[in-house]
Amino acid sequence: MAVFVVILGLFALVLCICTALLKWNEMRYRKKGLPPGTMGWPVFGETSEFLKQGPNFMKNQRARYGSVFKSHILGCPTVVSMDPELNRYILMSEAKGLVPGYPQSMLDILGKCNIAAVHGSTHKQMRGALLALISHTMIREQLLPKIDEFMRTFLSNWDNKVINIQEKTKEMAFLSSLKQIASAESSSVAQEFMPEFFKLVLGTLSLPIDLPGTNYCRGFQARKNIVRILGQLIKERTDSHNDMLGYLMRKDDSNRHKLSDDEIIDQIITILYSGYETVSTTSMMAVKYLHDHPRVLEELRKEHMAIKDRKKPENPIEWNDLKSMRFTRAVIFETLRLATIVNGVLRKTTQEMELNGFVIPKGWRIYVYTREINYDPFQYADPLAFNPWRWMDKSLESQSYFLIFGGGTRQCPGKELGIAEISTFLHYFVTRYRWEEVGGEKLMKFPRVEAPNGLHIRVSSY
Repeated sequence: MAVFVVILGLFALVLCICTALLKWNEMRYRKKGLPPGTMGWPVFGETSEFLKQGPNFMKNQRARYGSVFKSHILGCPTVVSMDPELNRYILMSEAKGLVPGYPQSMLDILGKCNIAAVHGSTHKQMRGALLALISHTMIREQLLPKIDEFMRTFLSNWDNKVINIQEKTKEMAFLSSLKQIASAESSSVAQEFMPEFFKLVLGTLSLPIDLPGTNYCRGFQARKNIVRILGQLIKERTDSHNDMLGYLMRKDDSNRHKLSDDEIIDQIITILYSGYETVSTTSMMAVKYLHDHPRVLEELRKEHMAIKDRKKPENPIEWNDLKSMRFTRAVIFETLRLATIVNGVLRKTTQEMELNGFVIPKGWRIYVYTREINYDPFQYADPLAFNPWRWMDKSLESQSYFLIFGGGTRQCPGKELGIAEISTFLHYFVTRYRWEEVGGEKLMKFPRVEAPNGLHIRVSSY
């Protein structure tokens, strides 16, 4: 009996301490003018609930507090905006004191010179260097031939095999980007580089706790290894190469955006990171949706067979072929919308400011949560249906609520390059193969779109 009383007493004490901590943390952030909301635990905030419950956490908080509320997620106090008009204003207002506010884990692992971490004149220089690498002219003349050559080889010999399309699209996105960045060395460094890169990706969306075994610790160590690999590549290059790294290293007048070696390394990591998840996940989910919607697959295959029939087998996909893939573009947009590869973007206040009647302190994050717009029936008829035909009306791309690629001066600069990679992948996949799913693997949609046990398909020739 005495032991039971002691245990009961300890439980009551722990409960009191937890309650006191929660109340103390709420009091810390009870500043006049802040939006309503809860802040969770000291240090950890509500990160665990946010990552586990995802969209349900957001919906529950909106139901309690409205479309603008406060929380503490991913290591910092944050105002979450689920208001479409306010979101658009925030994305267009960098000059008014709102700058990128990505989690500390992402800034540490991607580097202090990555384009998401800088603003003002530095952002202008870094963005200029990046846009020069992925302009329409560069895609047409230099990148698309590399993409085509890579996809032809990568998608060969899949006949009569069971493959994990999730793992294959991850490899595809990484190796394709690496070939564009360092074409001469891509095959020799890929085996060492790829596992480190996958660890880096996992570390960017984690609490910045540098303890052995954490995703953050593994990701930060992976960054060190990647910096070493890229530093060695730069050191060993003695002549000019016709790839992204070669362009960034060029010191003559043809390169208006001259960067230091550290800036070049962070730029390369950013290019790899920003394109990898969007391209790999969209490709995987497109395969999934095409399997589940035979009429869409038939229309897509018809478009690609027409391109194939007017070319010789050895002829690559060219810019005009890419421009003719209107339905393919629609499939990509609909996949991005329905799977919601990107849930939103983060901004940070550089000064105290008023938004929608609320006063946001300096240094707070603002999470522009755009996920729910993708399922808004006022914006998209029958929003839960996979219907690429809705995008055949080009005006849908120019609507103010179209934020799949971000908005304002921070709209994804690699949008067209990513579309080119996914389109070329789909071209060779649907013209060479048919496929069926093996088992009913579970799909998760938050915080990342993924199949925890893989997504396995049996492939046969078409």
